[in-house]
Amino acid sequence: MWRKASAAVLLAIAVGYFCNSRPDLSEQILQYVGLPNFQTSSQNPKSLEQAISSAWEALITLPTRQWSKVAVGVNACVDVVVSGVGLLQAQAVDPGTGRDHEVLHSKEDLKEAFIHYMERGAAAERFFSDKEVFQRIARAAAEYPGAKLYVGGNAALISQKMATYPDLMVLLCGPVGPKLHEMLDEQILVPPESLQETDEFHLILEYKAGERWGSTLAPQANRFIFSHDVSNGEMSSLETFVASLEEFQPELVVLSGLHMMDGQGRGLWEERLKEAVAAIADIPKDIPIHLELASMTDKDFMNSIMQEVMPIVSSIGLNEQELLFLSQAAEGPHSALTAWKGIPEVGRVSDILLWILEHHGRSDVSSEADLTRIHFHTLAYHILATVDGYWGNQAAAVMAGARVASSQACGLQTVDPVKVELKAPLEFHSSHTEPREQLSLNPEEPVTVWHRGNVTFHFTPVLVCKRPLRTVGLGDAISAEGLIYTELKTRQPFYDYL
Repeated sequence: MWRKASAAVLLAIAVGYFCNSRPDLSEQILQYVGLPNFQTSSQNPKSLEQAISSAWEALITLPTRQWSKVAVGVNACVDVVVSGVGLLQAQAVDPGTGRDHEVLHSKEDLKEAFIHYMERGAAAERFFSDKEVFQRIARAAAEYPGAKLYVGGNAALISQKMATYPDLMVLLCGPVGPKLHEMLDEQILVPPESLQETDEFHLILEYKAGERWGSTLAPQANRFIFSHDVSNGEMSSLETFVASLEEFQPELVVLSGLHMMDGQGRGLWEERLKEAVAAIADIPKDIPIHLELASMTDKDFMNSIMQEVMPIVSSIGLNEQELLFLSQAAEGPHSALTAWKGIPEVGRVSDILLWILEHHGRSDVSSEADLTRIHFHTLAYHILATVDGYWGNQAAAVMAGARVASSQACGLQTVDPVKVELKAPLEFHSSHTEPREQLSLNPEEPVTVWHRGNVTFHFTPVLVCKRPLRTVGLGDAISAEGLIYTELKTRQPFYDYL
């Protein structure tokens, strides 16, 4: 009996030490050892989620100098959102083994690719080569019970998010059909040259966290996107987009849709990419360009984007899959990883972001590249990596992106701490390899900052929605919000800083 009592006393002393030295860990320790949390019952302190949410509201402020005109192009479509498992079952497709396909040629390929990503809880986008089969699936999707139609395409979604700011004029160029035009915010300007008689449809197969199909269990909510989209696949609106800039006179250009050429075959994308690079090069050098990336499978295509496009844009946005694939395509840091296991390690992400800015950006002041900003987002956290001297208000920008991810996933205008949970690590390192810095997250000031050479990293957690209502377009909303809260420093133009 006395041994048990002594053990309890020692345990209480140890817990008391941790509670005093690391108050942020006290609740977790008490829960783990099964002791009552007297501090919680007497003082009712904020949860970590409440603390972070409140800090966001206090710390997120718009920059002194804000954009007044933003031009966005060039992919736009109508998204048909349905239950992935439900639609495939309605197509008389049986569950089976997952397998990735760079291009989908049949319903069997669709099933295998869907399962491959569902069992990983990962997002992906693929081209469906057979037009007739795709149209049959699309008709079935549109008629499926509970199917919903939304504005789709990275450019259109970014435009929609930016149009929520009434003082901002937004130009959208892309293949805009009658249904999409009807759904777009009235504040968005669409050049007549961008209007077309028919809409491009993308099918979004969503699945929920814990959803099961056969032996496949989804670890988290996400979606699988596929289409037979020729207009966006050929980036047919790009030249119209660039030509419209002279009259519109934007202060920021946001470009997306390059990934739609992936899966079209080297014969198509190689020549078209050269034309795209030439068109982008015609944009005035004093206008910053943000490039939004998306899911790709062709390493040669990704390499060409890195070599030819990244050096002529100022900023890029991407998620964890795109980041790792980018590194794999060029044999960069941690390219031996086949996939992330769980939440991507912050140190590994930091290594790849730094490598991109060193090899394809302007971390070296003598470089002729324009790339100085990367907005990285994954489920649990976001990082903004910027070369010093070009961008301001980045702490607010990274928090704003995380805040919109938390609220929009839950279908809310603001973050509800009860409906979200913190999944980001409380402690992490600035790099996977030595020398590295030990870093921690303070929920009361939820931006952790570190420096590697002349590159500054801003990290903030995401409060992950426990029951997400819609995952499509979160990356676009994140990048759009981050750009809204970003300020361009005018003292160092992109084109002649030496």
